[in-house]
Amino acid sequence: GPVVVVGNAPGVDAAAAIDAGGSVVRFNNAAGFGGRAGTRVTHLVLVNRGGQMREWLDDPGFRDRPVVRQAGCFVLPFPMLPEAHNRPEPICFTREALAMLRPLGRPVHILPDELHEAARADLGPLAAERPNPSTGFLTVLALLAGRPAGADPVEAHGFGFAGWPGHPWAAERAWCLRAAAAGRLRLHPSPTDA
Repeated sequence: GPVVVVGNAPGVDAAAAIDAGGSVVRFNNAAGFGGRAGTRVTHLVLVNRGGQMREWLDDPGFRDRPVVRQAGCFVLPFPMLPEAHNRPEPICFTREALAMLRPLGRPVHILPDELHEAARADLGPLAAERPNPSTGFLTVLALLAGRPAGADPVEAHGFGFAGWPGHPWAAERAWCLRAAAAGRLRLHPSPTDA
């Protein structure tokens, strides 16, 4: 089946299409998981910098969440910061995340610096300043980077191109629309220019 990426925009209602994916990639708290957004997850992307990961680390039930239990592997989108760059106020929780996830016995992948550089280079011309790509964008870029020419498009559900104001949503949307026009990405529902 196709590679399916499920964002966290509300209103995803495509369980059959999502669960038919060969790979199904979800994010963080995986909105809609187990309902209208389907029940399969081969890759769970967990943001490993900032307050969200700190919250999970403090939650003794985190590893028992259905989406975490179901995940075939985990993806941490940010490379590990050196200790010296993670003081005085830590923002990188990669070491702690690895310690929490490793006992589950599933692979944990960390997206490399090179991918972040490629994302900033791709978004730079579309953004007003040095872009800070979203986890969703980094993941889509990683999935498309390894795909041969002529491969079926990556199917993306629930990408709302909205959220934390520090991400360049308009630039990411423009990039994804270009990738869709090139047949590399299919957005569900198809975004209108309204």
